[in-house]
Amino acid sequence: MALTEQARWMLDMVNRVGAPRFHEFSPEQARRSYRKLQLTFGFPPPEVGAEVGVEVGTVDTIFIPRPDGSSMEARLYRPVPGAPAGSGAHGALAPFLIFYHGGGWCVGDLDSYDTLCRKFANGSGAVVLAPHYRLAPEHPFPAAPDDALLAVSWARAHGHDFGLDAERIALGGDSAGGALAIVTALALRDGGGTQPRLLALAYPCTDINDAPYPSRARYDNGYFLDRETLEWFFTHFQGDPADWRASPMCAGRMDGLPPVLLVAAEYDPLVDEGAAFIARVAQAGGQTGHIVVPGMIHGFLSLGKLFPEAEPAVAEITARLGAALGTGR
Repeated sequence: MALTEQARWMLDMVNRVGAPRFHEFSPEQARRSYRKLQLTFGFPPPEVGAEVGVEVGTVDTIFIPRPDGSSMEARLYRPVPGAPAGSGAHGALAPFLIFYHGGGWCVGDLDSYDTLCRKFANGSGAVVLAPHYRLAPEHPFPAAPDDALLAVSWARAHGHDFGLDAERIALGGDSAGGALAIVTALALRDGGGTQPRLLALAYPCTDINDAPYPSRARYDNGYFLDRETLEWFFTHFQGDPADWRASPMCAGRMDGLPPVLLVAAEYDPLVDEGAAFIARVAQAGGQTGHIVVPGMIHGFLSLGKLFPEAEPAVAEITARLGAALGTGR
């Protein structure tokens, strides 16, 4: 189908006002622009004038120590009171989703995805752990995938202190965060131990190579995630294109992964590489679900104020999370 009216309006607005693209900014300018975009068009708060997004049970800021003595900031979102047994209510150990925010490994933060994490928690009945991994170019590859794996290792070792069930974990993320979820699952598979119960992905970047995916050329200009912007992200990330931790499609094997749900956007330069990833997982015997939302552009999932299609997509993800983690929702 054609671009939706809202998607066309957004793209026309960007072109009409001559707004700079991310690749025309410095990293810090790009971060401010991305944060403004998310806070302007993200899911609205429950009432006019509310200072927070969707109300949850609690939100706690924690700090996950790194081996070098530094720490990674993260947030724990607990569902609204009255959650089903087994989801953290009444002192029970809670299943949880580790959600890695998007932003091309260079932009994005906890505030930008705050409301989306709240919706994931309330909709699934699971706790959401959102780590703020190190960003490039100040912290180039492999800082981001190292932090992504650290979040899981920490949660398994210390999550019980926060009421988290180390045996009931899901991984999720959008765009670059989706890539981090994939590479973390691959690392966990190769390292042994219990795999997460679900990979919940939104339009992940699975290949930083100059690969011949038709959608990369079809939507290379004028569809929000321009070719120059992708190259800007890849250059700052400094990932080795042959390393599966930067390009999951370079992994030699796709067997042994958790069930995968991938939500994609029709008008996204990354849509074909997402489909290629799903095909490889399915060919390796994995369980897959693949939803391409018609008329949508990259990044729509977190922009619920602008795109009504975001709400049912989030509902589908949270329903799958609830089923996989056994929350009863």
